[in-house]
Amino acid sequence: MVEDNGNGTGSNAVWAIALVVIVAIIAGLVYYSGILKTTPKKGVDINVTVPAAPAAPAAPAAPAR
Repeated sequence: MVEDNGNGTGSNAVWAIALVVIVAIIAGLVYYSGILKTTPKKGVDINVTVPAAPAAPAAPAAPAR
């Protein structure tokens, strides 16, 4: 009888599944960490302005005759 030494089809399938799981975990970490995001960073526009002075009061109307 020939010994398998762990190199049979079943063992290969287990290693293949383990490799797929490991690659999926690494891909998930890279995706959710945002390392590969290519969207531009949004800057904040900080332009502070002072409100305009209130308008001068209108001249009183001339009395009606």
